[in-house]
Amino acid sequence: MSNHLTRILFAVVAIPIAIGAVYWGALPLALLVSLIGGLGARELVDIARRQGVEPLAPLAIGAAVAAPIGTWLAYGGAIIGFGGLDWEAALPSPWFAMAGFLILVLTSALFARTPTERPLGSVAITVLAPLYCGVLPCFLLGVRYAVGPDQSWPATWAVFFPLAVTWVGDTAAMYGGRAFGGPKLAPVISPGKTRSGSVAGLVGGVAAALVFNILAMNPSGFSIATWEALLFGLVLSVAAQIGDLAESLFKREVGIKDSSSLIPGHGGVLDRFDALYFVVPIAAMLYRLFGLI
Repeated sequence: MSNHLTRILFAVVAIPIAIGAVYWGALPLALLVSLIGGLGARELVDIARRQGVEPLAPLAIGAAVAAPIGTWLAYGGAIIGFGGLDWEAALPSPWFAMAGFLILVLTSALFARTPTERPLGSVAITVLAPLYCGVLPCFLLGVRYAVGPDQSWPATWAVFFPLAVTWVGDTAAMYGGRAFGGPKLAPVISPGKTRSGSVAGLVGGVAAALVFNILAMNPSGFSIATWEALLFGLVLSVAAQIGDLAESLFKREVGIKDSSSLIPGHGGVLDRFDALYFVVPIAAMLYRLFGLI
């Protein structure tokens, strides 16, 4: 089976599941984001190990798994009174949680790593992995619950709007690059990407934003102005390409093409979600800037 066909078949199965999880919300969505966070953190830990850096893996992966659950308890969990407890009031603020985690990591490194075992690199990856793979995706939950409660189509399309822009832009960039070729975009970091593909990705992303706004956002009642959709498409398309290149930089350091072989036709979790790590938080910022959440 060709890699292209494998990608299509995976998308046919995965996208309806993702739509259902986002629509339903509640704990299933939090667990899905948590799973993605943990798998991504594990891949980043594995990349670091190829360079002789041994992160504090249980802390890195555990924090990446915990961040989405904590976010849901603060938003969704508080909405349904999960366990009869006001989790929004009971959970520590994000600043206290991050400070406590950093202290825990530094203390653990003090006892678990000697000066010759690259403790600085160990601590750096242990902190980066949950921030990159666990915290950034939490903005998806923030958008989801800022727009609507569980089982809400407006909230579902608010989440899928930046995802659709990213996926269509990525596809347009791939086919545009193959069709037009030309100078490389970042030959040292990602030799396969071209400037023509980058432009095609921008055009595809903007077109996806305009069409998605008309076909999904407007009918659901969570509509944005045409000029806002245009700006969303442009900004998110640029962010997606930068996020893709940022992850590629890590892989090129250790000389690998994919972060893992977990997802058929796509590589690893980092390969599939690298752009979204940038896109989802920036989409949340734009929603807030325009007063939509």
